[in-house]
Amino acid sequence: MTARPIHETVASLMPRAREELAELVAFQSVADPAVFPRSECEGAARWVADALRAEGFTDVALLDTPDGTQSVYGYLPGPAGAPTVLLYAHYDVQPPLDESAWLSPPFELTERDGRWYGRGAADCKGGFIMHLLALRALKADGGVPVSVKVIAEGSEEQGTGGLERYAEAHPELLRADTIVIGDTGNFRVGLPTVTATLRGMTMLRVRLDTLEGNLHSGQFGGAAPDALAAMIQLLASLRAEDGTTTVDGLTGDADWDGIQYPEEEFRQDAKVLDGVELIGTGTVADRIWARPAVTVIGIDCPPVVGATPSVQASARAQVSLRVPPGHDAAEATKLLTAHLESRAPWGARVSVEQVGQGQPFRADMTSPAYTAMADAMRDAYPGQEMQSSGMGGSIPLCNTLASLYPDAEILLIGLSEPEAQIHAVNESVSPEELERMSVAEALFLRNYAESKKI
Repeated sequence: MTARPIHETVASLMPRAREELAELVAFQSVADPAVFPRSECEGAARWVADALRAEGFTDVALLDTPDGTQSVYGYLPGPAGAPTVLLYAHYDVQPPLDESAWLSPPFELTERDGRWYGRGAADCKGGFIMHLLALRALKADGGVPVSVKVIAEGSEEQGTGGLERYAEAHPELLRADTIVIGDTGNFRVGLPTVTATLRGMTMLRVRLDTLEGNLHSGQFGGAAPDALAAMIQLLASLRAEDGTTTVDGLTGDADWDGIQYPEEEFRQDAKVLDGVELIGTGTVADRIWARPAVTVIGIDCPPVVGATPSVQASARAQVSLRVPPGHDAAEATKLLTAHLESRAPWGARVSVEQVGQGQPFRADMTSPAYTAMADAMRDAYPGQEMQSSGMGGSIPLCNTLASLYPDAEILLIGLSEPEAQIHAVNESVSPEELERMSVAEALFLRNYAESKKI
């Protein structure tokens, strides 16, 4: 009896995949106990571990990483002499933000307009399901032709580096011939894409203090130094008038020479309001993939509701700086810290705390694994050729793996195309994209095994 083609097998597995993704999405697995209880992440980790055991993985383990979270590891032995492939995803997610803005509950997978909505559906619980689908399809088609290691991280979204530190302390654990990072995505739905570069990042918290305590604005306002106003002025110094990032000493004029991102498409994907300008200079691709970008992601200040007429004594903000390839994240951290410490107005007292950092990454697209992936994507997406793009986000683990295993080939794929709206409200995944990318991964593993045979 001839096995069904990979495409048909994956299609038949999609109803089960939806049920499993719904179970996994239901865990409120934000890796910050101040947002949701730690038990939510622990439950998600156990679910992932059980799923690996059910697929025949051995040595399944919950790894206690130095940042207090758990990563899930499993090993599936392949034929004698077969190469080893590491498949990566993460089960932790971003907070849901304003739950009232979701059209359906964020932790309840909901189908609407042909997409599946829920926090983590694309980033990156869907990525773990993608790995399962690919492996199941291969098992139904005669067996998995490579040895497989799976690692599902528990704190990727927090940027606290737990898995990186664990891998450094246990360098043999994740060693592989090639590594598939299932945490990026296609340039848009239906266009198969590998990610060539990732921006790194640094995250700082800055605090300004100007007074021993808040003061009545009528009695003291106009002369008393307002810490919140000082913070606004300090944060404004991080951008030029056109919105270009301006951190003292940090260059930002590189160009992107790959696939371009038409401005009108970007405006639509980013849902920029009519009449509002994009910020920065150069092409859109230059700005989001090749140049530094600073973002103020949080400010501690009195809310409008219940505000009192007071001069604020203290203010605090969290600042993210995305660092493109060609820059060192540690050096960028020093420059951003020095900028914040030197630019505070009126002699305000400044304290800066680093809360996260990751290096940028550039893949070697000349490696044989990319040829195998190009062939797989051509089969999974008939009529389409594999494209390469950058990604403005960060996956710090990539550089750790590249450093530990310099001979390993690293590919970045995933489900986070623009319509997925990852990190925003109403995150979703295209089930068609999940199906096609699972086919592509299965075909890649088969192609890659063939390419390694002597």
